[in-house]
Amino acid sequence: MKFQVLSLIGHAPHPLTGELPSAADRLAQVLTVGEAAERLGFDAYSVGERHAGPFLSSSPSVVLGALAARTSRIRLLTGVTVVAILDPVRIAEDFATLDQISLGRIELVVGKGAEAGHFDLFGLDEKRQWDLQKEKYELLRRLWTEEVVDWAGEFRPPLTKVTTLPRPYAGPPRIWHGSATSLNSPELAAKHGDPLFTANAIQPRAAYARLIAHYREKFEEYGHDPRHARVAAGSGGLLIADTTEQAVERYKELYEAKVRQTFQPQLEGKAGYNTPYRTIEDAVADGPQLIGSPQRIIDKILGYHEVYGHDLQSITVDAFGQSAAEQIETLERFAEEIAPVLRKEAPSTLWED
Repeated sequence: MKFQVLSLIGHAPHPLTGELPSAADRLAQVLTVGEAAERLGFDAYSVGERHAGPFLSSSPSVVLGALAARTSRIRLLTGVTVVAILDPVRIAEDFATLDQISLGRIELVVGKGAEAGHFDLFGLDEKRQWDLQKEKYELLRRLWTEEVVDWAGEFRPPLTKVTTLPRPYAGPPRIWHGSATSLNSPELAAKHGDPLFTANAIQPRAAYARLIAHYREKFEEYGHDPRHARVAAGSGGLLIADTTEQAVERYKELYEAKVRQTFQPQLEGKAGYNTPYRTIEDAVADGPQLIGSPQRIIDKILGYHEVYGHDLQSITVDAFGQSAAEQIETLERFAEEIAPVLRKEAPSTLWED
């Protein structure tokens, strides 16, 4: 199994103290933790994209560019690139530039985004979100795999003999499809033989298992070798203590305050927004949150692997307002006590070719 650290660069007041760092300090924290992730042997670092709500991740290519300049080995991913609202030509140019700067370390995770409101912000019809996603992804794919592209579609002006520059560093970067609630992304990933990145962040395990099962079934139906059906899985935040009982005692107030802070009553009952695991005890027992002793977290991830068969596990250490030092301490414990066991118990050849 491989491991990634993900940040959506949340910028909300601390759920207990109300303290709010400046935007500059919060972004500096992300870069510091990204450098630490490389030093500690993590395989990838990912930055999300949000255009509404308390986040500073509207320009992931800029953040990843800064991180590319500070690192040399770790792969740099998006989580996700909201291709449905963006111009594929601009995506192709920006991330090919970043691929050149990082010497081929860039991979995209594309999706239509989970934040309500960004379609209105960009003047697009949310009802057409999946049509936007499909058309724009397929154009991006062509821009990276072909030169002198002729193209016509519904959502942007046609292209005539277009070659985007720069070209990617060593062939088209891998594109994953982010999937949280709908079968549309697994279907599109399977059609093109691309890998799937399931959110695994809020809903019960069965909801994500359904998406992955559909992806694997369709992957083979579309004529692709099922051995190449790569899957990654996210998580709902990482909190480690010596024992699970200590984790519950130490983090109960923080976890439950954060759940109250992020609850969106207008989206109650809509999958993918509000976690059903309102207490820390429920989250430890059944949720995708990774909270507890190292062994408890190992057992939970292996339980997911038994169902998902995933190659890449994504973790989030800044979901609860902890400082950069606290985040790095958490990453150190994961790297030393958890990752080696999982690499042995669930080996993967992802990124080894």
